[in-house]
Amino acid sequence: MTGQLNWFCGGIALGLVFVLAVWFVKPIGVSTQFVIFDGIVWSKISPGLIVEDPDSKSGYTSTNPYLDKSGGKYAKNIANPFNYSFIFVICIILGAFISALTKGPKASVEDRIAPAVWRNRFGGDPSKRYLAAFLGGALVLFGARLAGGCTSGHMMSGMMQTSVSGYLFAVAAFAVAVPTAIILYGRK
Repeated sequence: MTGQLNWFCGGIALGLVFVLAVWFVKPIGVSTQFVIFDGIVWSKISPGLIVEDPDSKSGYTSTNPYLDKSGGKYAKNIANPFNYSFIFVICIILGAFISALTKGPKASVEDRIAPAVWRNRFGGDPSKRYLAAFLGGALVLFGARLAGGCTSGHMMSGMMQTSVSGYLFAVAAFAVAVPTAIILYGRK
């Protein structure tokens, strides 16, 4: 029962966080911040990438058309990264780290490298697991940028706002995820 209560309480807490975020600031979504981070690094290497432009809607422009879209909105966020969204992503990472240090059972060394279901199917080689995790993450991030937002933006925030596209995305995500898991891991 405790495990069932934990996911239920976690779901309620997550829902409240999303409602508060929309009410006080804006819907939650984080994939754009990877673009902003890339732009920050890129602008350090290529200083002319982002420039102030009083004629632009945001006051900034970029030599890169993608970073210049929406009136230079991304360019502005790169020039001034300490905004709600960027700090939110940093806090996600910090919160996960604090949670790992303070809560729950400690995973074995084997489980930290790869969970038992992975080891049973693909073996315990950590390099294979890390490569699969990296490729999967890159694929998800590419898809999120292609779709104009991530699962938290499209599915969770979208459904909470009763967006038809949010519900369609959720159906599509599960329609792909469940068969993929069965193909990868089998029915057990």
